[in-house]
Amino acid sequence: MTLLAVFDGDGTLVDSREVIFEVARVASAQAGLPDPTYDRVRRMVGLSLPQALHTLAPELDAAALAEFVRLYQAAFTAVHAQPGYAEPLYDGAEDTLRRLKAEGWTLAIATGKSRRGVNRWMKREGWADLFASTHCADDGPGKPDPHMLREAIRSAGTTPQRTVMIGDAGHDMRMAAAAGARPVGVAWGFQTAEELLDAGAVHVARDFAELDAELDRFAAA
Repeated sequence: MTLLAVFDGDGTLVDSREVIFEVARVASAQAGLPDPTYDRVRRMVGLSLPQALHTLAPELDAAALAEFVRLYQAAFTAVHAQPGYAEPLYDGAEDTLRRLKAEGWTLAIATGKSRRGVNRWMKREGWADLFASTHCADDGPGKPDPHMLREAIRSAGTTPQRTVMIGDAGHDMRMAAAAGARPVGVAWGFQTAEELLDAGAVHVARDFAELDAELDRFAAA
């Protein structure tokens, strides 16, 4: 039965720390909210956008939260409309993905990003041939609910025991545990190794070389 590696996007494959923080600050200012700290912003990443912004401004009622979401989306779109703008991939991300694909792994994405954002990644990076399926906040319950990970497993025709969830946030680790998959954290994104271990990670990689070694151990087990 196939091995399945499911990757988070922001903070795991794509280094979007700077843009997400800046967009959160712009949208907060436009909504008349206090300037958020990076520590508050980083903890929201990985959730669906309404959930994420609710954690940033829990005092907002439904109408104000909807407006905050609209402002955030508009600010994010404006950044991406700048000529030549693109968030960089982390060093080693492309090599790891291509290696796993060549070795027979099935690959999927599970992200709190919108379908529009996922499609932007797929087109920009030329990933259409890499990922068997992609799952996002528009498809159903967001992280840490196991829905999108279970859908990735179902789509791959494999089992939770043959699946690794790779991410940089506690939401990813808790989602993996709820789905019965192996939760593996990465320490280069939005949350610390200690936070990932506390959320249930069985291993936290410090770079892609260490992640490669951990995936090789899983494949050999």
